[in-house]
Amino acid sequence: MAVVHPEETPSAAAASARGAAAPLVLASASPRRLQLLQQVGIRPADVDPADVDETPRRRELPHVYARRVARDKLAAVAARHPGAFLLAADTVVAVGRRILPKPEDAAEARRCLELLSGRRHRVLGAIAVQAPDGRRAETLVTTAVVFKRLSAQEVARYLDSGEWRGKAGGYAIQGAAAAFIPKIIGSYPNVVGLPLVETCNLLTGLGYRA
Repeated sequence: MAVVHPEETPSAAAASARGAAAPLVLASASPRRLQLLQQVGIRPADVDPADVDETPRRRELPHVYARRVARDKLAAVAARHPGAFLLAADTVVAVGRRILPKPEDAAEARRCLELLSGRRHRVLGAIAVQAPDGRRAETLVTTAVVFKRLSAQEVARYLDSGEWRGKAGGYAIQGAAAAFIPKIIGSYPNVVGLPLVETCNLLTGLGYRA
């Protein structure tokens, strides 16, 4: 469910007029998120990656972590872009209460793949947006992803591909890992990096027009 935080504004009409002409800033370095936005006709005027600490806190649940990081990213870039729409997001791969990392090496990627093999996991996509007048909105989208049981050869070939680098959970559904996934329940673009329907709804609700 989306959560909207209204601020004091002169009038809805004036805010709408300002919003229609305001640029959109994407607070993310992910090329996948930029491509997904462009796919639906949204072209950010600027891309300003947020440099925040993404270390999970002790006993932090995946959905709490995802929302917190998205908010932190939004806050990190807000002061640099007054008068703009801002969009921040975070994607988390979770098995139960466990948050899987973005592997830094092949050994860590192997551990992720072996954990995902033959089971269902969740991909949580948190979105946080801000309008030029300071109003904010956010939501969390969850997609269930089913992995087939992976052979040692399949894991080895995937590790050799290097596709796992920089990917939450150590895989990319839009790449070779698609051969590992017989079923998803929910938003496909959420697994890629940004749930598009929900993102468009949040931006439109705050007055953004592509």
